[in-house]
Amino acid sequence: QVQLVESGGGSVQAGGSLRLSCAASGYTYTMYCMGWFRQAPGKEREGVAAIDSDGHISYADSVKGRFTLSQDNAANTLYLQMNSLKPEDTAMYYCAADLFCWPAEVAYWGKGTLVTISS
Repeated sequence: QVQLVESGGGSVQAGGSLRLSCAASGYTYTMYCMGWFRQAPGKEREGVAAIDSDGHISYADSVKGRFTLSQDNAANTLYLQMNSLKPEDTAMYYCAADLFCWPAEVAYWGKGTLVTISS
């Protein structure tokens, strides 16, 4: 059974930084695509960043240059460093995993961590 547990959300002012963590368990970590999605109030869930099994990282255009995705294979943990945060980054952030990036129905989700950015 795959489990994804997020942490690191919080409230900061615009221009600040946060680092989200996603602890993964229950599968061979490096065989999967892993990444982050977010959902703002009243909006659809959108992909933020992902890393595939070859180590290729992709970012949404809205976060390029501000967010950095990384992973610690030994700790089975995925990180999202978020800098220069903007009010429009306010959302629930979800860690996700699947065999590849991304099928129509992503198989594994964490419960989410809330990020709130004030202006």
